[in-house]
Amino acid sequence: MSTNAIYLVTIWAIPVIIAITFHEAAHGFVAHLLGDDTAWRLGRVSFNPLKHIDPFGTILLPGMLLLLRSPFMFGYAKPVPVNFRALRSPRRDMVLVAAAGPAMNIALAVAAALAFHILDYFPATTEQWLAANLKNSLIINVILAVFNSFPLPPLDGGRILVGILPKVAAAPVARLEPYGLVILIGLLIVLPLLGAQLGIDLNVILRTLAVSTTAIIEVILHITGNI
Repeated sequence: MSTNAIYLVTIWAIPVIIAITFHEAAHGFVAHLLGDDTAWRLGRVSFNPLKHIDPFGTILLPGMLLLLRSPFMFGYAKPVPVNFRALRSPRRDMVLVAAAGPAMNIALAVAAALAFHILDYFPATTEQWLAANLKNSLIINVILAVFNSFPLPPLDGGRILVGILPKVAAAPVARLEPYGLVILIGLLIVLPLLGAQLGIDLNVILRTLAVSTTAIIEVILHITGNI
């Protein structure tokens, strides 16, 4: 592998691995605090990325999309097992457990933005590599937080929605969970491709996610004094 290829792999792989590892560990840790020790007993409350990486969803799929210059990135880790019935207040705590992942990603994005201020203390060659890692970490963590906040189970946003809706409305949303990823792929990939064939812009969901991601990144850069 050439030096340039190694450089490109490291500036993307390191931020992605950290983002998903901390995201999944946060779910398990908050579940443990709120009464469910399933993830804790299985060793999933860990910053060891090998505990969370899914070979296809975490490595191959994002890598293929990157190589194909896809306009969006999509991937997933092994979900942390949570027994919601073991939580002390299942509906409330389900919301907190689900929100922990995106919240962790926003915290990591803020940390990356703050770290821009110490780059001048590093040698020029190291500074360039660190700057690329921090920039990608900021972008990847915000994308992960926004994407996972989409209100469709089994994404975190879907579980938050189930937890806050009245039970009569939450039940049909919860029943979508087995089909959630298929629906998501349809909305993000199939629908825009169909729209392109028909000459209609059906890329609304992706565009909304992109606008939200850009807005949050700008807010983070403002509050951390970068712009």
